[in-house]
Amino acid sequence: MSRFGATILDADGFELSREERAFFRDANPFGFILFARNVQSETQLARLCEQMRDAVGREAPITIDQEGGRVQRLRAPLWREWLAPLEQAELAGEKAARSFYLRFRMIADELKRCGIDSNCAPMLDIAFEETHPFLRNRCYGTDIECISEIGRAATQGMLDGGVLPVAKHIPGHGRAQADSHFELPSVDISREELIATDGAPFKALNDVPMGMTAHIRYPQIDSEPATLSKDVMSLIRDDLGFDGLIMTDDISMKALQGDLGDLSRRAIAAGCDVILHCNGTLDERRAVAEAAGEMTDAAQARAETALTMRKRPTDIDILALEAELEALLNGRLNAS
Repeated sequence: MSRFGATILDADGFELSREERAFFRDANPFGFILFARNVQSETQLARLCEQMRDAVGREAPITIDQEGGRVQRLRAPLWREWLAPLEQAELAGEKAARSFYLRFRMIADELKRCGIDSNCAPMLDIAFEETHPFLRNRCYGTDIECISEIGRAATQGMLDGGVLPVAKHIPGHGRAQADSHFELPSVDISREELIATDGAPFKALNDVPMGMTAHIRYPQIDSEPATLSKDVMSLIRDDLGFDGLIMTDDISMKALQGDLGDLSRRAIAAGCDVILHCNGTLDERRAVAEAAGEMTDAAQARAETALTMRKRPTDIDILALEAELEALLNGRLNAS
């Protein structure tokens, strides 16, 4: 198998431009990510996915943020709307895990029909009282055991649907009181507490094929943000036992300051396997791809292992799944 570029990259619109096709052919990114600007219809989206894979000459993974609730790129009227995850967990109560299996099995079905075979979920961050509003109702709960159980069910729902899950935001974003899209949060807890609390759901699901970093600084561990920190990456690998492919959260988010190429090199040096770059110009994508280079031997091995977990979807009766979830949520299947 040829060496992948250590990037996951986006595109500008509903189809690839000639310049994007040429760039992707040369950069050979491991995979791609889609946003609302790329979505017009199921047929169009499937065609775009085919163009992306044709550009690199292989079945590259294509991911998307389809958590449901506020963060979902596929929306009504063409696709289902979903309750905020925290609201669904509360409504389903002791049946929360089953409800999330159903939710993500149906989401996987929608994604696969469009050519998408990865999803940036499950969200394993803990909801605290102080959790910033941009994140809080995207969480599955406040209890480590419940979050882990729900996360496992969500993961299995996606895998059964032929979709590779991406656990986020490792090693835990829940204590952040700032939105990392705009500034760098700082969480002042010890390494031991981070492992025992925020990191615990990730340890419980350390066999998930891929994970996404948190752009957060833990000053008692390192002055660098987690994405750029060898110490935090060591914690993820050694203490949490997470050996899946680790991608950065979007390297262009304002939580990280500096040149995109330099940030990409620093993230790879810290131990990230893949640079996720979103919402930039073609020149910025070129700079990130050049800085990231090809995957290391360890990253390539993790990438190949992750790809082996893409399975043919199990057969399902969508109407039966919908009816079961509707019953579990007392008639509140759709987002209000």
